[in-house]
Amino acid sequence: MPTPVELLETLVGFDTTSAKSNMALIDWVRTYLDGHGIASTLVPNEDGTKANLWATVGPAREGGVCLSGHTDVVPVDGQPWDTDPFTLTRKDDRLYGRGTCDMKAFPATALALLPEMLARPLARPIHFAFSYDEEVGCLGAPSMIAEIGRSLPRPSVVIIGEPTDMKVVSAHKGMWFFRTIVTGKEAHSSQTHRGVSAVMTGARLIAKLDEMAKARAAAADPDCKFVPPYTTIHVGTVQGGTAANIISRRCEFVCDVRNLPDDFPEDIQREYEAWIEAEILPEMHAVDPNTRIDVTTENVVPGLREDLDSEAETLVRQLTGDNDVSYVPYGTEAGQFQSAGMAAVVCGPGSIDQAHQPNEYVEIDQIAQCETMLRKLIDRCRS
Repeated sequence: MPTPVELLETLVGFDTTSAKSNMALIDWVRTYLDGHGIASTLVPNEDGTKANLWATVGPAREGGVCLSGHTDVVPVDGQPWDTDPFTLTRKDDRLYGRGTCDMKAFPATALALLPEMLARPLARPIHFAFSYDEEVGCLGAPSMIAEIGRSLPRPSVVIIGEPTDMKVVSAHKGMWFFRTIVTGKEAHSSQTHRGVSAVMTGARLIAKLDEMAKARAAAADPDCKFVPPYTTIHVGTVQGGTAANIISRRCEFVCDVRNLPDDFPEDIQREYEAWIEAEILPEMHAVDPNTRIDVTTENVVPGLREDLDSEAETLVRQLTGDNDVSYVPYGTEAGQFQSAGMAAVVCGPGSIDQAHQPNEYVEIDQIAQCETMLRKLIDRCRS
């Protein structure tokens, strides 16, 4: 029977950077499951280059507990790694490699305990749900979630094994991305009166978003458990212009909103678009009516709302002994499962402080704690 560390070594060995296919890893997991007599279902993307995987251990019926994790990892390009990021390397009590904490340790531990799940019949099913493209906006899980209740059994509890130091996370922020494309009018830079600079207009738009962000920070509820305790608005990249002496025709950027679960990020986009319509477009059209600003929603991931009385909260707190209430500012697939009517919490091995970093690692003790939690879960599902 392979250990969690041995399976983690295997999973880390697959380069599942989001820009690449995850099929080699998925095929390996399918073969592993099949070797134990467990059938699996794939929910692929449109071109078949990536897939979610679902499998049920125990009775194929509604209810039970779903162990959920994503298979993709963030890039290592340009990061100063001391070891091969796709070769698991042990140093003292840490295991180094891309995805060790975010988040291949959780599925590795769950898969390692599969023989124990099969050793005695489960009265309550345990489901595996492994997704693709979580790191680029939680894009893969929705198609798998859509199949739950249709062709896949609906679990009553979902544990998302993101790195939380094995603490129970009760709530997280949502994500709302929207793209702005400014189309201006080119002219010689000495004749600014004849052109409409897309780059300079874009700068005004970004300044507006910054103003909106600061207003939310100033109005933050000091009792809010999130850090920071408000919805954030951020622009991370900007592209535009062709030369210093040409009034730019195009400028493009994406706004990243991380909203409190009870906030409505679409209202931020509406406020922004209304301001553009009233303040910016009239000035642009006075020079050239063909200039424009297009704002489109790119991606939406719901936040996880606190539900301390849910079955997921109750179960995982009993399994871990953790009774603190923790909130995190990042997003996960938990909000997607919750929005589809399933009780969800986030709890897994490793620290988010190591995620996305060069020399990413997970502590061996964290894997041991996860193993203990899942063994207790297996015992619960037999009763």
